[in-house]
Amino acid sequence: MTGEGRGTEPCPGASAPPRGTVPLGLADMPRVDAIWRHPLYRERFERIEALERDRAFCRHGLPHLLDVARIMWISVLEAGRAAELPRDLVYAAALLHDIGRATQYETGEPHDAAGARIAGEILGTVESGCSFTDAEREMLLDAVGAHRDRAPRPGARPLAELLRAADKASRPCFACPASRECNWPEETRNLAVRV
Repeated sequence: MTGEGRGTEPCPGASAPPRGTVPLGLADMPRVDAIWRHPLYRERFERIEALERDRAFCRHGLPHLLDVARIMWISVLEAGRAAELPRDLVYAAALLHDIGRATQYETGEPHDAAGARIAGEILGTVESGCSFTDAEREMLLDAVGAHRDRAPRPGARPLAELLRAADKASRPCFACPASRECNWPEETRNLAVRV
């Protein structure tokens, strides 16, 4: 349902651009845009950016979030699962998965748990017409809450497993200038270009 939310009113910004103006056939994702514009999302995202400004290790800003989303979407397309896992659901999961980072830095609460709680607040209050269904929200919160698992959970939902794997695959450890100080175990690091 590209261009509209799942609610009764059209999602703001959901009008389709004139034919031929979107490069490469890329679709608008107004529900993802609504997450990005959400005041709580913006506040938490900007706090993460400020707290990681001088961080030598992996950061959790927009480049990371989009890397994760693109790896997830490539995996969905290669597996032929786009009907089951629509693009905006995949991108929403990626956009939300590290939203608890600032809370972890400030209070010590694990960012996956904090992120699921914050994502629930965001998803429950997005702009009218831009909401995700109850089933989609449940999948998103499950994915955010499980993305730090080192191995797939038995019976993990496809979105959660996809996010977990893409988050790990998104890190270019082989080119990281801070790799000697990194606390990731050697066997979990990405030491070659692969997807």
